[in-house]
Amino acid sequence: MTVVIGLLRGVNVGGHNKISMQELRAICVSLGLRDPQTYIQSGNVVFGAATRDVAILADRLESAIEKQLGFRPKVILRTADGLRKIVGRAPFGERPDFNPAKLAVLFLADSPPAGVRGKVLAIKVGPEEIQSEGRELFIYFPDGMGRSKLPPVLDRTLKMPATARNWNTVNKLLEMADGHSNSK
Repeated sequence: MTVVIGLLRGVNVGGHNKISMQELRAICVSLGLRDPQTYIQSGNVVFGAATRDVAILADRLESAIEKQLGFRPKVILRTADGLRKIVGRAPFGERPDFNPAKLAVLFLADSPPAGVRGKVLAIKVGPEEIQSEGRELFIYFPDGMGRSKLPPVLDRTLKMPATARNWNTVNKLLEMADGHSNSK
C-alpha cells in the first residue's frame, strides 16, 4: 500500500468550491482509498492506495468531486516518501533569523520548464525569497504571506496548477502520513 497526501487547490476559499472534510473522506472511500484522514478545512487528505500512479489517482479524485459536488478542483498528490524528501530538502532552515511560520511550499502539478523556472526565480515584488526544487517552490515570506503581492504574480508566471501549504501544515501532513504508514 502506498500512503498518499492529497492537496486540493482552491477549495473552501471565500465561500466558493465548498467541500466539507467529511464529504472529502466519503469520496475517497467511494474510490476504494483506504482510511482517508483530513486536516483542516483547506482540502488536505492522507490515504492509502493500492497504486503508486498518482496521476491516475488525482484524475479519479477530481472526477469524483466534480460528479458529487459540481466543481472540479485541481488535486495535487505526493506520496509519503516524496513528502518526506521535500521536508528533508527544505532551504532557509540554517538562517539565524529563520521563522518556520513564514515558510510555505508551493506544490506544482508538474515540473516547470527551465525558462519558466528562471522567470519565477527572477520575480522581485517584495522581500520574499524563492527557491525551486523539482515540483516544489519553497517561499520564505519574512513579512508574512497575508499582504504579499507575490502569489498572484507567481500564478501568472507559472501558468500551471499549484497549491501552497504553510510549513506547519506540511509537517503535520507528513506526521499523519507516517502515522498512516505505521498503523497499517
